[in-house]
Amino acid sequence: MPDPRSARYPYAKRDRQPEQAAYAVPEPELHAGPERAVGPEAPVPPVPPTSAVPPVPPGPAAPPVPPQAPPSLPVAPRTTAFPAPWEAPAGQPGPRTFAAPRVPEEPEPALAPAPGALHELPPDSAAADATDDRPAVGHLGDRPPTYDAEPAALPSATSENLDGLGPDTVLDGARYGTYTLRAASVRGDSARFRGEPRRDGLLTARFGAAESALVLVAVAGGRRAGEAAHLAAADACRWIGGAVARSHIRLSEDIRAGRRGDLKAGLHRLTDRTYGKLRARAAELGVEPDAYTASLRCLLLSADPDCRTRVFFGVGSGGLFRLRDGLWQDLEPFVPDGGAPQPGDEQEEGADGDRLTMDLQIAAPPSPNAEGPARPAAEPFRFRASVARPGDTLLLCSNGLAEPMRGEAALPGELAERWGSAGPPGLPAFLADTQLRIKGYADDRTCAAVWEA
Repeated sequence: MPDPRSARYPYAKRDRQPEQAAYAVPEPELHAGPERAVGPEAPVPPVPPTSAVPPVPPGPAAPPVPPQAPPSLPVAPRTTAFPAPWEAPAGQPGPRTFAAPRVPEEPEPALAPAPGALHELPPDSAAADATDDRPAVGHLGDRPPTYDAEPAALPSATSENLDGLGPDTVLDGARYGTYTLRAASVRGDSARFRGEPRRDGLLTARFGAAESALVLVAVAGGRRAGEAAHLAAADACRWIGGAVARSHIRLSEDIRAGRRGDLKAGLHRLTDRTYGKLRARAAELGVEPDAYTASLRCLLLSADPDCRTRVFFGVGSGGLFRLRDGLWQDLEPFVPDGGAPQPGDEQEEGADGDRLTMDLQIAAPPSPNAEGPARPAAEPFRFRASVARPGDTLLLCSNGLAEPMRGEAALPGELAERWGSAGPPGLPAFLADTQLRIKGYADDRTCAAVWEA
């Protein structure tokens, strides 16, 4: 039976349709009885007649009237549900644009390792360790030295001595013209164990540009008994570097032109000024001049490919060696303990145009009327200018490496085998070569090597 209210209230049924179409989510089901509407076309169940409204006899069904919104009643706007930016279009399920965490899958029982294999290295790792090419610090002799090969203790530091702290190891290198340079300074095994600072100083610097550039390598070694030995070595390198920098144009011209006499006189004056500053610094600190000094050895190398002249100068202990045709040559003549060479020991001209000049007046005795700190005993000033050959290797080193080079035949033989025909090594390999340990030699080692192409 049609709803009797449909004839008198034509909008009774349509009033609920816009509200239902305006929301995509249907209302929750409250009753499960026969009054639940199944769809928009389901008829409304009949209402039992009451005494106030008499029943209307059935008649012919009215034709369907198209739904129209009454002008007096507002209609809620239709809301269209758009998909989220990360969802697939048209509401279809699809992959999202961000990666969701995946749950790790459990390995199958057949792929699980055996219990005994958990304590064994994989075959690839074992093969990689067997073919490891990293340079290792070795030792010469029947047994290794007493101290460990790696740093143990750091030097003591305060808020006032931070400027004087230096690293355990310094490594540097360069290539100019026909030569390759490698330089390293390493704290000795004894200083590493006791937590003492590295007493050796190293400076590598280039002054100028192009073919007129000049490369300076300065190696300084502080006195073992001095508490401020590392500061004296650093000052010596810095002051000789500043002196060479101010005169590098003239020095470069003299080296390329072969003016050995001018080079000897000029470098002698620069070295004397450097030691004068060291004595003045010792007076400021209130210590003896011998307590604040260092040995100083330097190399001057021209960047001109046509210039193969290598100039050495310095004061104090150390070593200068040359590897030629597989044999080491000690280029530094013997100096007696008194400081003055015996007649005939000073060689003015050597083989291949080498020249060695020793001047014993670097520290002249003070006059009675002179002011300032007294100068220490004179030490010989060493100067040598030699012409390098292709295949030569020139080694400049401090006393920590010069002593085993002269006292242990195994060390120069091992270095000759490593540096003879293979060419210049890389920086890590060069550092490992200079740290070849020998029992009884635990001082700092600082050296610079030049390979000639």
